[in-house]
Amino acid sequence: MLGSIAAYLDSIKARDPAPRSRWEILTYPGVWALALHRVAHWLFRGELYLLARIVNHVSRFLTAIDIHPGAAIGANFFIDHGFVVIGETAEIGDNVTIYQCVTLGGTSPDNGVGGKRHPTISDGAIIGSGAQVLGPIVVGPRARIGANAVVTKDVPEGAVMVGIPARQTLLDAKDYQKNFVPYGTPCTERFDPATQQLEILRCEVETLRIKLAALIEQQGGENDAAGKRERA
Repeated sequence: MLGSIAAYLDSIKARDPAPRSRWEILTYPGVWALALHRVAHWLFRGELYLLARIVNHVSRFLTAIDIHPGAAIGANFFIDHGFVVIGETAEIGDNVTIYQCVTLGGTSPDNGVGGKRHPTISDGAIIGSGAQVLGPIVVGPRARIGANAVVTKDVPEGAVMVGIPARQTLLDAKDYQKNFVPYGTPCTERFDPATQQLEILRCEVETLRIKLAALIEQQGGENDAAGKRERA
């Protein structure tokens, strides 16, 4: 058991440069929130719903992180900072990272199949601060959700999503990411879909301008040749 705890703490250290030791990581609210959620989830699965809720409320009071006891969470889950809300039917895979002020929420009590109202986050996904992932959707493995994005549709594997509503950038996460990418997406405007579309349009206009200039030059040369023939 101690070995698994140490491995979990090391997985957090690999994603967060701030801590200097495992003991420091043990003070993180996200670590305590997950530990208390494991207890609440065990009680929930045993149909001890009131006790599960009591543990949930204690956890929320201590950590400012609200994880419903029914949520299923995999290994090496890391919440960086706090103020996160995770709904009852949310499912989270292994090695998922969530930053502060994220909501894994539902859109309607009637939405979803078989009572599934909240998202499924696949292995290795990163959800940036302030993002809202809503409804019974699936965020694919290694996907990156940019800060403050609002996601209401399925996200393909390795996709990078930004904006409101969230749109997929032209780059796949595997094209630029070798290791961990803090906050989900690179901090540059060229990864924004709107900026990329404007850049594409600019390139197309520049290409048309060059072609037009070449046609004008060609037409001018033909006119000069025709003029010389007439004078001859």
